[in-house]
Amino acid sequence: MQSLPALLDARLRAVTGVDPEMRPATKPQFGHFQSNVALRLAKEQKRPPREVAAGIVEQLDVSDLCEPLEIAGPGFINFRIRADVLAQAATAVLEDPHHGVSRTSHPQRVVIDYSAPNVAKQMHVGHLRTTIIGDCFNRILTALGHEVVPQNHIGDWGTQFGMLVEHIIETGTDVAALDLAGAEQLYKDSKGHFDNDPEFATRARARVVKLQGGDEETLAIWRQLITVSLAGFNAAYQRLGVLLTDADLAGESTYNTALPEVAEDLAARGIAVVDDGALVLWVEGFDAPLIIRKSDGGYGYDTTDMAAIRHRVRELRADRIVYVTDVRQSQHFQEIFAAARKAGYLPEDVEAQHVGYGMVLGPDGRPFKTRDGGTVSLMSLLDLAEQEASPEIALAAIKYADLSGAIHKDYVFDAERMVQTTGDTGPYLQYAHARTCQILRKAEAEGIGWGAVVVLEEPAEQALALALSRFGEVVDEVARTLTPHKLCGYLYELAGALSAFYEACPVLRSEGEVRSSRLALVAATRDVLAQGLHLLGIKAPERM
Repeated sequence: MQSLPALLDARLRAVTGVDPEMRPATKPQFGHFQSNVALRLAKEQKRPPREVAAGIVEQLDVSDLCEPLEIAGPGFINFRIRADVLAQAATAVLEDPHHGVSRTSHPQRVVIDYSAPNVAKQMHVGHLRTTIIGDCFNRILTALGHEVVPQNHIGDWGTQFGMLVEHIIETGTDVAALDLAGAEQLYKDSKGHFDNDPEFATRARARVVKLQGGDEETLAIWRQLITVSLAGFNAAYQRLGVLLTDADLAGESTYNTALPEVAEDLAARGIAVVDDGALVLWVEGFDAPLIIRKSDGGYGYDTTDMAAIRHRVRELRADRIVYVTDVRQSQHFQEIFAAARKAGYLPEDVEAQHVGYGMVLGPDGRPFKTRDGGTVSLMSLLDLAEQEASPEIALAAIKYADLSGAIHKDYVFDAERMVQTTGDTGPYLQYAHARTCQILRKAEAEGIGWGAVVVLEEPAEQALALALSRFGEVVDEVARTLTPHKLCGYLYELAGALSAFYEACPVLRSEGEVRSSRLALVAATRDVLAQGLHLLGIKAPERM
């Protein structure tokens, strides 16, 4: 559903031939929107701005949307949306099951790579952001009618498993009796054993060869480690309220058999070349090559990432691939994308994007660490927030703090501030939704119904209706640009418009058609807040 400002923008652009730079009016007496396009064109045409503005107004037909246009000051054009048009727009949002979010006419198959914890290690603060952000993208793109294929690229392969399995065999550890925290301690113990015992290190390296060769005893223990880890991961996902399931798993091991195929293919076509015993792929514009095959014949992340792209395009039939990882991996993925295009694994008509996120900082503005300088587990971070509020509110606080700023920037994890129900927080939006539910509950208890929005005489009513009309357009933009902070900002503005409306316009104390109309406006706001919070992965409580 195209918003009212978008409709005005398109018509003004058609008349002027340039971006009209429509802006919300600075004061109610100037209407709802203003454009300075006449002032800019006047400079080019060397004519008085008000004269240019008059010419534009004469050509521009927006009488079906606006009251008669006004020229203000040196040549600003003021637009005031007609009250009946605003009422129709708000009613359309209320009656639309998707509340203004239109299904795309060009659905894509979108692969989203996110979360990606490591087997035998607890999820930590770094996994918080990738999981929350990826889940938000999943929800938004699905809501628009795209087919989303989540890919949880867990770390379930590599040399560390030789070390782990060998230590398990030699110590007689019962892996099935461990939880994820126990498995992580096992990893630390085996790492210490590896670093301090050269003979064990030799046996561990030999165990890697057995793992890669399909030795059944080694694989059985490896599978046990994965089972224990998945139980821990799924407990975290359930607590976070995200959509990931075991069906979305596609760890490093998924591509193990494809690695030699990729290396042989790239070498045969001359795309990768041997350099000092290693097979490397040079990409123009990058200082270092990708290592496709190490000099000892092994494979690393570069090859796995190339194989994953090939699989996602060929087997998963992706039209768009989105990677959600630490912003510090940005250059790596730009090189991987360029290499995959050079190899023909990533056709030009398949979009590949890396969405890099910043770090989570402590209240002191430094990277969030435990007191002894260690990595903070994801579960302990959730515990910290729940010391300040209920799980539902604490989770809203965390997710909103994560999504409400530009993703690539760091943000401060300050649980006490984040759980406040005032200010720009997730709980504030939850409170706004609960307030709408309370108003409507009271109306129903008194036998008062509502239908369409029909009366919008007060500026606060009009401002709320106008805000509601923008929801679908905001969701479209977030899906296109992968900028969830814009949805957060919109919902915060909507909650502010609701608050201003509530203060200025009595709802239950009004009468007749005015009361029915205002209740409908409240109902439409409730629906948009609920839908918007859902897209962020936040629950919309009916009571707080």
